[in-house]
Amino acid sequence: MKSFQSGSQTRRDWLKQGGKAAALAALPGCSTRLVPVGQNTVKVGLLHSQTGTMAISETSLRDAGLLAIEEINAAGGVLGYPIEPVVEDGRSRFSDEFPRQARKLLSDEKVAAVFGCWTSSSRKAVLPLFEQLNGLLFYPVQYEGNESSKNIIYTGATPNQQILPALDWFTSAAGGSHKRFYLVGADYVYPRTANFIVKKHLESHGVSVVGEQYAALGQQDFKDIVNAIKKSDADIILSTINGDSNLGFYSVLAAQGITADRIPVLATSVGEDELRSLLPSQVQGHYSAWTYFQSLDNPQNKRFVDLWKREFGRDRVTDDPIEAAYTQVYLWKLAAEKAGSFEVDKVRKALGSLAPFDAPSGKVKIDPKTQHMYKHFRLGKVREDRQFEIVHESPDWIAPFPYPQVAFPGWKCDWTSDGLTQGEPVAI
Repeated sequence: MKSFQSGSQTRRDWLKQGGKAAALAALPGCSTRLVPVGQNTVKVGLLHSQTGTMAISETSLRDAGLLAIEEINAAGGVLGYPIEPVVEDGRSRFSDEFPRQARKLLSDEKVAAVFGCWTSSSRKAVLPLFEQLNGLLFYPVQYEGNESSKNIIYTGATPNQQILPALDWFTSAAGGSHKRFYLVGADYVYPRTANFIVKKHLESHGVSVVGEQYAALGQQDFKDIVNAIKKSDADIILSTINGDSNLGFYSVLAAQGITADRIPVLATSVGEDELRSLLPSQVQGHYSAWTYFQSLDNPQNKRFVDLWKREFGRDRVTDDPIEAAYTQVYLWKLAAEKAGSFEVDKVRKALGSLAPFDAPSGKVKIDPKTQHMYKHFRLGKVREDRQFEIVHESPDWIAPFPYPQVAFPGWKCDWTSDGLTQGEPVAI
């Protein structure tokens, strides 16, 4: 395939700007009869925060999507079309900027699909637009569950695939038989709903929650929260803090002498990408629960990590949301090819009937009932080199269930049959 570079333009710049003519000319055997009048690419949207407090996490998801698109285009595109990425910045402004950019992508750019969002606040802010305009959003981050939409494909973990297995391990003898949890989270929907589930789950196992506090996204001063943790006699901290607030949180923990051997932190939103900005002395020995780690030893992951580093630099790392953001572009491609169409309803139906896909995290597939992904659970312990030692993992993939019955009794979803079944209303 011909080079994507033009003068000083890099492949990254080329992709962000579309690169229509170069890609079309590069496709072998590209026939004009496959291309509708006035359209010679298929557009997809990438909607992530490239500025603001969430940029520390989300810019790499943009890069992961661009990398997958570049690979697919180099192999011939999708249904004879090169993919044209339209990249927009949510600016870490969930209530206004994310919906504005989502509407632009769906109404003005008329993209076939959108790959985007990190926080549940941003996802919930754009969800009504995707349902109203019948768009398709691929969401790559673990989340709190308690949601189902025909217009969203959830490729991150549900609580029963991430948080609950981690709690079970830490309360077992193998995990230290912890009995006193302190919950610390960012102040928005994901941490509050996740902790609602956590409290119900721990209560059913006779385990105590000795404290619960929330900090604003972007907050750096955690002295009061850490002092409260020290006074609580907690023996483990569950952290659902997101974004660059983790810099302040781990810094204050270390300064106050709270090390992993004293009170370990179990984080649900700290991966290898966030660890790049943290001092090893502040995080070594603490834990994160995910479904993927860069240290996974399989051929698909070794190829992915090598490709990632060659494309973006040897200092760059992969992590769970990055892997999901990369994998979901391939799942959309395969579904469009199986459907023979880019139409949302046809692609969505095809997604649920795809064969298992060999992703860097292992075999994955979309559950047609919930439109969530089957995934493995893995628990990692932070090493000195800011990578993770995998200390525990599920023996097989775990079916997604966005409504843990301990917290949402009677709720379930089956888009192949009756859709959403509601149980009793739940106040969070």
